[in-house]
Amino acid sequence: MIHIRKSSDRGNAEHGWLHSRHTFSFAEYQNPDFMGFSVLRVINEDQIEPGTGFGTHGHQDMEIISYVIEGALEHQDSMGNTTIIKPGEIQRMSAGTGVRHSEYNHSKEMRTHFLQIWILPDKRGYPPSYGQMNFESKLTNSNFVLLVSNQGRDGSIIINQDADIYLGVAKATAEIVHTPRTGRSIWIQLIKGTVNILEKSLEAGDGAAITDERSVTINAQAGAEFLLFDMPGN
Repeated sequence: MIHIRKSSDRGNAEHGWLHSRHTFSFAEYQNPDFMGFSVLRVINEDQIEPGTGFGTHGHQDMEIISYVIEGALEHQDSMGNTTIIKPGEIQRMSAGTGVRHSEYNHSKEMRTHFLQIWILPDKRGYPPSYGQMNFESKLTNSNFVLLVSNQGRDGSIIINQDADIYLGVAKATAEIVHTPRTGRSIWIQLIKGTVNILEKSLEAGDGAAITDERSVTINAQAGAEFLLFDMPGN
């Protein structure tokens, strides 16, 4: 079973310095039909104007993931981390018992375009932690790679939840098959290009909730890029 969440149906927030599209309810955008999916709570597609960003603020008991599409994201936090996240890298911050951080556009000339993702942890009260990884070498011999997992499999970033996040990148037309364990929930978020899944077509910004499927085949056109979330049953 598949349900498509069209890009044009997402919530929209315009703040001058920030242009954001909300797949699920977030801040002033509240839609009771889209409060999350399985343990996936937030997917915001954000574009930050040059020289601006999110000032220092706090989070608790949330796994927060940043995936940069274009530009560069400057991160600072109360754990002492000061980093720059660029395309080809993924960042994970476990807020745990509490952390304060800021995220700014590192450029004074171009927008930073990224996905902000929140996943519920499997329990409350973890100590805060941080991880960042360059995944470009993983794509040398594969078009479908594991970026995030509960146990850090295959060199992925560890997350405090039974959730796997894969990246698919099609340099040419490709068929990518994912076989989840029984009872799992799958969410696919298309970043670029076009794919076909279970006879449905997705374009950039679209999402797909998939349940009760023994395998998921993604027919990706050249240039397609997507994230696949493999999570506990919804």
